[in-house]
Amino acid sequence: MNFRPSRIFLMMACTIVLSEQADAGEGVLRPWKDVQGRIIQAALVSATADSVILKMADGKEHQLALSRLCAEDQAFVKSQSAATAPAPTTAQGATPAVMAPSSSRLPIEKRTWPENVVVPTKSIEIQVVEENVAARNCVYRSEGFEFTSQAKLSGLVMKEVARTFEATKTLVSSLPWGVVCQPPEGFERYKAELFETRKDYIAAGGPENSGGVYMSGDKIFRVPFPSIGLKLLGKTYAKDENYDGGTLIHEITHQVMDAYLTFLPVWVIEGTAEYTEMLPYNAGKFRADAHQKGLKDHIQEMQKRDYAIEIGNLEEHLTMNRSTWSGIANTTNRKMGELYFRSVLAVYFFCHLDGDKKGTRFIKFMDAVYGETEALRTFFKDPRVKHFPDGRFSYPTSFPPPDMKPETAPFKHLDLLLDGRSYSQIAKEMTDAYKNIGVKISVN
Repeated sequence: MNFRPSRIFLMMACTIVLSEQADAGEGVLRPWKDVQGRIIQAALVSATADSVILKMADGKEHQLALSRLCAEDQAFVKSQSAATAPAPTTAQGATPAVMAPSSSRLPIEKRTWPENVVVPTKSIEIQVVEENVAARNCVYRSEGFEFTSQAKLSGLVMKEVARTFEATKTLVSSLPWGVVCQPPEGFERYKAELFETRKDYIAAGGPENSGGVYMSGDKIFRVPFPSIGLKLLGKTYAKDENYDGGTLIHEITHQVMDAYLTFLPVWVIEGTAEYTEMLPYNAGKFRADAHQKGLKDHIQEMQKRDYAIEIGNLEEHLTMNRSTWSGIANTTNRKMGELYFRSVLAVYFFCHLDGDKKGTRFIKFMDAVYGETEALRTFFKDPRVKHFPDGRFSYPTSFPPPDMKPETAPFKHLDLLLDGRSYSQIAKEMTDAYKNIGVKISVN
């Protein structure tokens, strides 16, 4: 399959063709070229470190990930950060300035895969906000998370609970994927609800066959005490030293990557969470440099459960939409396990075995997705967007939001992973690359 070009850019190009005689307005039109060589005429309205808003000759504005532009145009956008952007006046009369690139995000060529990732001590210092035992409402805070527990927990126990959450956040932030972990809009911290029993957990919406779940609807991670290694000793809860927090790490990865989920294929969503879960972890420390050992241990465990080391039809898996995925995953737990296993095999290949073996294509893909998250954040902060108490929002037709459709949004940047290769070519490269590390995989 030849993947479709960026839908936003095509839509912009079509606008130019249809309105080349239109009034250019107050903006300064200039040619813009994307990474595939297509050229349009538009004016720069504003930019963040990873996205731009361009205004067409007919007055319509479109947001575009900065990574979709050619290197020369990316440099032009960044050069405007020191001065007022050549932007037209907005509907409110204010001219938005071009923002300087974030200093916290390293250029792709300077990113490296970490060795040991250790949670900072200050991250797990616990603040007691409320302890209402009668109401079963106890609230605790670590640096990045707020925990609402049905039972009172000692500072030491709560610190051990927070350790896995904060360590996972630190890991995801440290990987060269370039993920910026920040709580959802309107949240000071990520939120988690801790339930004493599985019955309480299920009553609060937790799936019956799950040990914990992140619900992107209300942005809350829900988990029962047994799934975080808490057991009742007498009248107090203690941490089980033999507890394995793998499932917890998986779901926390979803939580800290929440802003990305709209723009990622499901195989990347689940594959990245499986990747973090398979890394050797103990007491707040991830052995990120032992990723190959983690993968092989995971493969060995899956073989014990009689899973085949296969992805099958690569194109089918990488382009699977969410409804198809759900239809398969909801059939049986085994079918869900197969999808997860295939996904982590694909993610691992793109991170460590593909091309330069530094994950450059995957990192570029994740950077383009980051650009989409920034474009969406910029959109929702724009005064032209009106927010309603029930979560709905409205916007002028001349200022549409980034594409968020589940059928198209997750696949907009898949061409960065393909990099001009056919699926059959990548399947062969994947088979050979895995063979080189001693793993026989079936993929076509």
